[in-house]
Amino acid sequence: MTTHISDLGNIPLARPDITESEIEAVAQVLRSDRLSIGPHIELFEQAVAHRASRKHGIGVNSGTSGLHLCVRGMGIGEGDEVITSPFSFIATTNCILFERATPIFVDIDIETYNMDPQAVEAAITPRTKAILPVEAFGNVAHFQAYDRIARKHKLLLIEDCCEALGGSLEGRPAGSFGDCGVFGFYPNKQVTTGEGGVIVTDNDELAEACRSMRNQGRSSENANVFTRLGYNYRLTEVAAALGERQMLRLDDILHQRRLIARMYNEMLAPLDIHLPPCPDIEHASWFAYVIRLPDRFSASQRDKILDHLNARGIAVQAYFPAIHLQPYIQELLGIERGDFPVCECVADRTIVLPFFVGMTPEMILRIVEELKKTLAG
Repeated sequence: MTTHISDLGNIPLARPDITESEIEAVAQVLRSDRLSIGPHIELFEQAVAHRASRKHGIGVNSGTSGLHLCVRGMGIGEGDEVITSPFSFIATTNCILFERATPIFVDIDIETYNMDPQAVEAAITPRTKAILPVEAFGNVAHFQAYDRIARKHKLLLIEDCCEALGGSLEGRPAGSFGDCGVFGFYPNKQVTTGEGGVIVTDNDELAEACRSMRNQGRSSENANVFTRLGYNYRLTEVAAALGERQMLRLDDILHQRRLIARMYNEMLAPLDIHLPPCPDIEHASWFAYVIRLPDRFSASQRDKILDHLNARGIAVQAYFPAIHLQPYIQELLGIERGDFPVCECVADRTIVLPFFVGMTPEMILRIVEELKKTLAG
């Protein structure tokens, strides 16, 4: 029986890749008497740290929590400036504001969607304490440059690698750049724990501080002694068991996602659009598949395309909206539209297409054909 592309039903934006192995691992934890801070979190932390070529992994309840602990653990606070990207998820900026430091945005490179290294260096002032770059959509481009700039100016470097697990640049894995990095494990990520994150670092003191702060500031030597201000940022054993099993399958998951990206690239090549900024398919991590419309399209036209595709049962969305144009950021920092034109150009025209393990060529063909008809209309 032949399947027509019109018969495929709704196609979601993302879908976690969960097998019976992960389900059984979670069930085993639920049958045990240890649901938090147990053996599975240690195994999961070790697996993620090993993948990033780091000494320490510290599991937390979200990537946002991990970034916050890195900022706080490295002594970044009021009066300090942190150079970061306006093209990211809002958590990248929030973790700086949590500690009353000042985010300093620099524009992105149109070819990679990561921060322009020249703009990063130009933004350094006597108040700059750290650089917090983001691997947009799993693209590790420029991270060696950020590392060199941080070392040259004796700045801290916190790598937001929440979207880049398994990616690499010239042999160096995501998570290995700078002083520390943070991976995220939300359900749309390559590997998921439902909610969760892992900090990776070679810094013994930072690792100890983050372990303490994630657990209310407890001492590692005495559970009844609290040595610092802390938070309830713990990752559960249930989540860690899920992540531990997912990490065993990471290479296969990445392989499947790269195959899907390659199919998209081939089918979309004839269209007048910009393909994702990841020309090195085999070394990007492929968190999402993000296209960009030509400059002649306005943001409102892009939004109409989104509405039409969603109405046709193909889940799509705009991603990322520019952080510096969010109302509270504009009010707080006095930033206006036009201050970061490349970011705005990209943010106004991006479309995230459905992307998950298990997509078939028929699904991708349907998405491409619907997009083609929508653009023509």
